[in-house]
Amino acid sequence: MATPFHVSLDNGIAEMVFDRPPVNAFDSQGWASIAAELERLGEAPEVRVIVIRALGRGFCAGVDIKELAANGDLIVAVNKGNYDSFKAVHRNPKPVIIAVHGFVLGGGIGLCGAADILVASECARFGVPEVDRGAMGGGAHLQRLFPVQKVRHMYFTGEMIDAAEAYRLGAVERVVKREDLRDAALSIARQIAAKSPAMIALAKEALTGIEDGNLEDKYRWEQGFTLQAYRSLDSQEARDAFVDKRDANFKG
Repeated sequence: MATPFHVSLDNGIAEMVFDRPPVNAFDSQGWASIAAELERLGEAPEVRVIVIRALGRGFCAGVDIKELAANGDLIVAVNKGNYDSFKAVHRNPKPVIIAVHGFVLGGGIGLCGAADILVASECARFGVPEVDRGAMGGGAHLQRLFPVQKVRHMYFTGEMIDAAEAYRLGAVERVVKREDLRDAALSIARQIAAKSPAMIALAKEALTGIEDGNLEDKYRWEQGFTLQAYRSLDSQEARDAFVDKRDANFKG
């Protein structure tokens, strides 16, 4: 089965480029393959920095809702794929730079919240529509990007914020034109790749170790509520309504 991305390596910089039309929403196998490849790149001695970006209309729309609407039991495999992918970014021994454009939703938020550095095109928009899809999302990762009350507003309302606001809140390092996005990410990557790999590895481990709380433990706590949500009738109705392109009829 073809992977939903392609990878290249040049002068110590590995680029993982998402390419699963139309919206880069990944199924359970897709998430598993992303995690496995990121782990491989992290262990490869020839890799010094990892850049993740995407082709298409947006960076990542998260999980494949149609897969879950057809078989809700796959939520366990999807949860594992998400957990492993986010961990493979956050705990990667190499710095991970993520370059986003268009929509950054669901699992896309998890990847960005796990990253070391973010750059964004002017068209980027961040959101967590999980509540409207009958699920829970990556609140732990979102809270690594934005302040607590902003996270709750986004989570409860489903409203998105744009790249300019994300920059104002300190989550994004640079905001550039869409055509300059890859160059902006690679410019930062080249600065890092030119330094001592041993020193950068120590720096990342040290910085991860002094973070407030354990990101993976907090996300695992959240995933328990995702499983609980998926057992409710409203959750199934939300997924069915999304696939059928109609308004949901919640029973509460």
